[in-house]
Amino acid sequence: MNQIVINPGVSVANDDKQRLGPRTRFGLLASITVTFLAGSSVPTPLYPIYQDQWHFTAMGISFIFSIYAISVLAGLLVFGRLSDYVGRRSVLLWTTVLQLVAMYMLGVADGFTDLVLGRLIQGVSTGAAVPAVGAALIDLNHKRGAVVNALTPAIGSAVGALMGSVFAQALPYPTHTVFAALAFILVIQGVGLLIMRDVRARIPGAARSLMPQFRIPVHVRGPMIIASSLFVAGWAVAGFFASMGPRLIEQLFALPASWAGGLVLAAFAGSGVAAIGTFVNRSMHTLSWIGALGLLTGMAMVLASLITGSLTPFFFGVVISGAGFGAGFQGGIRLVLSKSRAEEVAGVLSVAFLCCYLGMGVPAMIAGYAVASGYGIFDTAIVFAVLVMSLSFVAVYRMMSGGSKV
Repeated sequence: MNQIVINPGVSVANDDKQRLGPRTRFGLLASITVTFLAGSSVPTPLYPIYQDQWHFTAMGISFIFSIYAISVLAGLLVFGRLSDYVGRRSVLLWTTVLQLVAMYMLGVADGFTDLVLGRLIQGVSTGAAVPAVGAALIDLNHKRGAVVNALTPAIGSAVGALMGSVFAQALPYPTHTVFAALAFILVIQGVGLLIMRDVRARIPGAARSLMPQFRIPVHVRGPMIIASSLFVAGWAVAGFFASMGPRLIEQLFALPASWAGGLVLAAFAGSGVAAIGTFVNRSMHTLSWIGALGLLTGMAMVLASLITGSLTPFFFGVVISGAGFGAGFQGGIRLVLSKSRAEEVAGVLSVAFLCCYLGMGVPAMIAGYAVASGYGIFDTAIVFAVLVMSLSFVAVYRMMSGGSKV
């Protein structure tokens, strides 16, 4: 059989042996990340509905959100490198099945425990899928794959937040129908995966790859040190808006929690998408600078709005920090991938997303605990804004002291 090499170290069947064309395969893979990440942000506008129906506290919302982030971390640690050994398609097929199970559980949930179990399954499957689909995109086209790896999480988060808001405001039974819609999309994507042939051959070592490890190749450590600050800061803001945003906006600005909370998260993620598209041709170092300064400026505006009680700077701050999130995430991904060998891509992406989801889950869980303990959502938000600004300062310092050497 004739072979072509799309990227060094990745041998795939010639296109005439594939059932789907290269553009269709690339689009299918990119859409999977969008759907998985949309599913993660859909519950944000629904949290106030759940809270009103089942009467659990802010700590309960934070716990549900954190369970998702922690289970993503578990999926990344255990399954993050598996696709390097068994192939990308195999991992994506079974993670899509698990996502369908999660959509069913979330769609029929009638209590707190059902939400926790659904988010747990959703998180593990997302953690396993994200590095596999990201590596598959790199396998097909290294340059476009790196850009799409940065775009799709932000697009997915924006789409999910908007879906949740629209279903919550305009359609009946939103806590059921929105997950049915996502399940329908997943079924179509699953059929596409069944038709598509794998882009990577199986190699020995799959069982050994399941041993959790947090290993960064020596030649990637310098870029990862810089990128990690951007990952943690940007995704911490996303996590806070996704978990605590609806109630914060409701209490401070007297706006409907479901509608406004989803709009804020969509604006944050949407401005991230816009920033990635706008600065796509800039160098990875320039993107990292834009990301750090955008997060710093945006959260300073959010902090000012919290102190003054003004709505306008709050939304401008959300948009600017979202642009910083998008640019910084793209810059960080490109930094770490620029030093990664073909056989290291899935493992390096796993570590990158570990940093992201640690940033998303841990601060949100601490914030929820603080609010439940009586600290107050307003004071908690101020402390959180200062924390993100501090992390942005750290990223700036690291780039000034060592950015030119990576």
